[in-house]
Amino acid sequence: MNGLLNTYARQPIAFTHGQGARLWDEAGKEYLDALSGIAVNGLGHAHPALVRAIADQAAQLIHTSNIYRVPLQERLAERLCQLSSMDGAFFCNSGAEANEAAIKLARLYGHQRGVAVPTIIVMERAWHGRTIATLSATGSRKAQAGFEPLVAGFVRVPYNDLEAVRAVAERNPDVVAVLLEPIQGEGGIRVAEAAYQQNLARLCREQNWLYMVDEVQTGIGRTGRWFATEDAGVIPDVLILAKGLGSGVPIGACLARGEAAQVFKPGNHGTTFGGGPLVCAAALATLDAMERESLLDNARERGHQLLAGLRSELNDVVGVVDIRGHGLMVGVELDRPCGILVTQALEQGLLINVTSDKVVRLLPPLIIDTVQIERLLEILVPLIRGFLGAS
Repeated sequence: MNGLLNTYARQPIAFTHGQGARLWDEAGKEYLDALSGIAVNGLGHAHPALVRAIADQAAQLIHTSNIYRVPLQERLAERLCQLSSMDGAFFCNSGAEANEAAIKLARLYGHQRGVAVPTIIVMERAWHGRTIATLSATGSRKAQAGFEPLVAGFVRVPYNDLEAVRAVAERNPDVVAVLLEPIQGEGGIRVAEAAYQQNLARLCREQNWLYMVDEVQTGIGRTGRWFATEDAGVIPDVLILAKGLGSGVPIGACLARGEAAQVFKPGNHGTTFGGGPLVCAAALATLDAMERESLLDNARERGHQLLAGLRSELNDVVGVVDIRGHGLMVGVELDRPCGILVTQALEQGLLINVTSDKVVRLLPPLIIDTVQIERLLEILVPLIRGFLGAS
């Protein structure tokens, strides 16, 4: 017993420190981090500017309350709105909480328009969090099982299927919003087609629905853009961020523009810890470092390198179903469950993970370099080929 509730099937390893894209365990063994704390540590580990910003802010002020002004929060909101073309931001502590805020915003938007039972269209295989509302929006029966009754007010459709959304529009007058991940992370690194995103945003405008985009995993440079929606040329009404925003410090954000930014009024929503001085200092330092070090360019270039290397070595291997992704968000889908690869990679000094049972998910830090990508390929490709019985 270690005093913890049994909520994780943890790997039998603990890390003591890190530097850039590398980590060391208690025995001093070195690892290449191709997971980034599940898309969190975009700046890698122990980034000096981030460490300095957190230490300096901790020495001044960690927490006051949102009943007072928080100047760093205002600065961060202005910065994110400038980058995203949004009009306002609400800060919280996680992606689930940011999605929860978006769900509440959509429901309040609906009630303000006279919709008695506001309904949100969500996607098959989606992942939006583990609170009861975000779990209900999530498309994983495995995650939902045992937590019924789930929250009503969601209609699920297939991903990348505009006609399915149109069909819901024709038969359900209570729809007020669509909630979409531009790339499904937990769902297996499935990428929404640009035309689909564009047409879905257009349909939302025609129907007076809110177009809400969950960029908890894709946002803040993961795809080589600040936001994955940029590649489709789409600006949502609500943009949901977390993970990479604080480079390891817990922060989430629900951004909105236009009519959506006017929905909340004082008392409609809130948080004790969200948007405090410490986390906002970390987020601002993250954005500064990304710009100063051209990490968007690096994410695109290293992502191209990683995808090209995987396709070159694995495209002809029987058992490899698909190799897909965008930027430093890459998945290798196999034709069978492959969770054992996580342990095998760990033994070889590489951190990966497997999602949707059959998809090797790679989320390296945005600071990873050319040599480290080559090292990643040198370890991973033989493991996958060996697992599939390829020569």
